[in-house]
Amino acid sequence: MENKERQALAIRKYRQYLKLERGLSPNTEDAYLTDLAKLLHFVEGEGMNVFEVKLDDLQRFNAGLHDIGIHPRSQARILSGIKSFFHFLVLADYREDDPGELLEGPKIGLHLPEVLTVEEIDRIIDAVDLSKPEGQRNRAILETLYSCGLRVSELCGLKLSDLYLDESFIRVTGKGDKQRLVPISPRAIKELRYWFQDRNTTWRIKPDFEDYVFLARWGKNISRIQVFQLIKELARQAGIAKNISPHTFRHSFATHLLEGGANLRAIQCMLGHESIATTEIYTHIDRNMLRSEIIEHHPRNIKYREEKLH
Repeated sequence: MENKERQALAIRKYRQYLKLERGLSPNTEDAYLTDLAKLLHFVEGEGMNVFEVKLDDLQRFNAGLHDIGIHPRSQARILSGIKSFFHFLVLADYREDDPGELLEGPKIGLHLPEVLTVEEIDRIIDAVDLSKPEGQRNRAILETLYSCGLRVSELCGLKLSDLYLDESFIRVTGKGDKQRLVPISPRAIKELRYWFQDRNTTWRIKPDFEDYVFLARWGKNISRIQVFQLIKELARQAGIAKNISPHTFRHSFATHLLEGGANLRAIQCMLGHESIATTEIYTHIDRNMLRSEIIEHHPRNIKYREEKLH
């Protein structure tokens, strides 16, 4: 398929994503598509397609908005729509990288990402219907996301060969194929073991996908969009009005650990942030210390210890 046809298909799928997955109002959906049309006009003028766009291209597009006198708040809205589009391209596996991730807009005030309380996370997990075939899988997904602070792409790519559950660690492959060892809580391990009972007995697994931890109903590894849909639906069922995504679990994980007194350096290493998670620095951080920090301060582990005492 030529890039032009592929781009047209991606845009059609993006429209469906806005309507069906994001649940946007018609006016908001139209605004997103209008903003995208501005970008497409710019991209075509540069002789490119959306799969070739880099960060510096988006920065030039942004500079053009400023040059023609668009108000900073309108600039920010346009860039938000553009970022949404490139985020979708990554979710839908059209691109490996997200050029909009580091794109900075005009300064119009501080916006903090949503954080779930521990009680809200419990409500979302409790909303899982364990009577459904995928119920235990969904529960294991949520506990693993929250226990380990994973990116959704890291969760979807997690393999059985990456699990060291007897040692309470998993191996995570993050951005740039960089690997890190991440402690995993006893509660998440318990839910994973329950899921493996279902996985090994009632799920049909397609060839070449036997090593993936989390499977879709048709036997391949679960996709990022499926996890996104799952969390949106469970949050709705739990009566939580916040605009959340899989990344909300990752941010909540870090926030709760920090509030609980965990070492900031250990948290950053757990998250695999580029600034401190280089191989050289990571090898100098004691993994036993890392594990003790997470096991000691993660709300899931605290609650687990309390339940065992009663």
